[in-house]
Amino acid sequence: MKVQRQISVRAYESEGFISRVQRCIRESVIPYQYQVLWDRIPGVEKSHAAMNFVNAGRALRGEDPGDGFYGMVFQDSDVAKWLEAAAFALAAAPDGELEKQVEEMISLVGGAQDEDGYLDTRFTITDRDKRWTNLREAHEMYCAGHMMEAACARFEVSGDDRLLKIMEKNAEHIYRRFVEQGAEGWPGHPEIELALLKMYRATGNRHCLELCRHLIDVRGTDPGFYAREEERGWNVWGGWDGHAEYTQAHAPVREQTDAVGHAVRAVYLYTAMADLAAETGDETLLAACRRLWESIIRRRMYVTGGIGSTVQGEAFTEDYDLPPDTAYAETCASIGLMFFASRLLENEVKAEYADVMELAFHNTVLAGMQLDGKRFFYVNPLEVDPGISGVAAGHRHVLPSRPGWYPCACCPPNVARLVGSIGKYAYGENGDTAFCHLFAAGRVRFDNGMELTCETGYPYELRVSYTARGEGTLAVRLPGWSRKTLLRVNGSEIRPEVRDGYAYLPVSGETKVELELDGEPKVIRPSVKIPRLAGMAALKRGPLCYCFEGVDNGRVRALRLNTKKAPRVSEFQPELLGGTVTLTAEASRIVDTDGSEPAGLYSDAPERTEPCEAVAVPYYAWGNRGENEMRVWMNT
Repeated sequence: MKVQRQISVRAYESEGFISRVQRCIRESVIPYQYQVLWDRIPGVEKSHAAMNFVNAGRALRGEDPGDGFYGMVFQDSDVAKWLEAAAFALAAAPDGELEKQVEEMISLVGGAQDEDGYLDTRFTITDRDKRWTNLREAHEMYCAGHMMEAACARFEVSGDDRLLKIMEKNAEHIYRRFVEQGAEGWPGHPEIELALLKMYRATGNRHCLELCRHLIDVRGTDPGFYAREEERGWNVWGGWDGHAEYTQAHAPVREQTDAVGHAVRAVYLYTAMADLAAETGDETLLAACRRLWESIIRRRMYVTGGIGSTVQGEAFTEDYDLPPDTAYAETCASIGLMFFASRLLENEVKAEYADVMELAFHNTVLAGMQLDGKRFFYVNPLEVDPGISGVAAGHRHVLPSRPGWYPCACCPPNVARLVGSIGKYAYGENGDTAFCHLFAAGRVRFDNGMELTCETGYPYELRVSYTARGEGTLAVRLPGWSRKTLLRVNGSEIRPEVRDGYAYLPVSGETKVELELDGEPKVIRPSVKIPRLAGMAALKRGPLCYCFEGVDNGRVRALRLNTKKAPRVSEFQPELLGGTVTLTAEASRIVDTDGSEPAGLYSDAPERTEPCEAVAVPYYAWGNRGENEMRVWMNT
């Protein structure tokens, strides 16, 4: 039923910018996170996730479970996401040591599985009698879903089905309970739904498809379910009546109209809905997905592709409530937004979906990881003021520098697995058509026999060259942000057939396609409906949002941009922030009569300014040069 599908991970060999980020993941992030999972890095937040599996295995064998379980109820998912990231890394570059670590971890996971297929270290080591009694917050199906995704990734890249069989047994356990035995409820944190569809495609087991459909169909049909669950059983937090919207369970999914509640839960659910719609041809599900997409990108998304504006519940709030200084914009939420956009592309190929996927990736997702791959942001604000951010009440979640790890460490391994599988999001295929959604340098092999080489210095060089070989059609996205786009085929400028923002080009033999995109910086102005941003502006170039840091500009909050003159674009600077292009804007700086900044808290003196220049760097690279001020939105 799908319009197009993702390519396999092995079908894409990366180069250029993407390759550098993936190499950082392989050489730095995955080894670092492995040591974190085993609690081997002094001074970093304790994880204990690997030992939880060791101790669960001991408990099942009737042995002393060592030091027991440690961490959040969803600690198992950190191991799962590491396994998935490692699978993708091994697809790109063989590594004997990493392979050994993966095999060892899979053995630990298998050893922690109960005879009936149940798998969750929290409730194997402690509180066995409380299994399935807190669907809202115990995250049993969430952890299962992430391990299922890891199993599918491992099977896809290596053919090793050991973990796949473990998780198929787990899926059958959950199917028996919630489908055959008719147990009430659905998971408080969606994730297993999208994973079950991957399991269905990897195994052919229709129980996975049926369980996915059941969990989506039943969600929200009984908005009082979680309240009853809390009254009769154990709960992690308890006493909170906001569970229905928070968990997207306030109405059946086909009746939901606005993106509400916990942002990550929301987009994971919407991803599964869109994927199921594509798999089954369910037009009612697709219609709901379109409404929810519109709610996010028209009224509830930051200019950086961040979503979920409040720390209270890590959630969506109201339309146009997008404060820059207290933005939550969890890294995982933007990763989930990419998932959602990718699955919508499988239903209908529209450039808008890929535009947002690109925006989220090149800005919020990459900002979630320090350039050396050893520190991570959970929260991605658009404004930071040291001394207030991370300190003052209401701003404590807005950290001015990336920590090494977190008690709730969902984001770091999520970035690693997304970057490792970026080819699946960049390219798709269907029949005799190859789709180019993102501009990712490298080589691609499609199942339809076409081969593609993409050469580009994107996102800094805005020229993309494709060499296609084979017979069929090449569909290339024409990004919505590019006002001036030139397209050449075999050296001749053409006016191609364009549908929904994609140029459809016939390929026969070897065909050369060149795309020139608009490289002029853009001054972005916010809707007047967004509080706090009236009279402000931000800078973008290509897919990149830019920000201003104190290390380049001194007191950033004293600056005002002159938006009547276009910023200057620097040459590529290979030594700056891993290699980047800066923007330099004409500006003015508020000063006192002696040239210093005003000293008084308030003053009735006339404002004085001096002309200056303000330097902006890509948002994804902020916070890599020590703690200092940062702003995306600037006074003008």
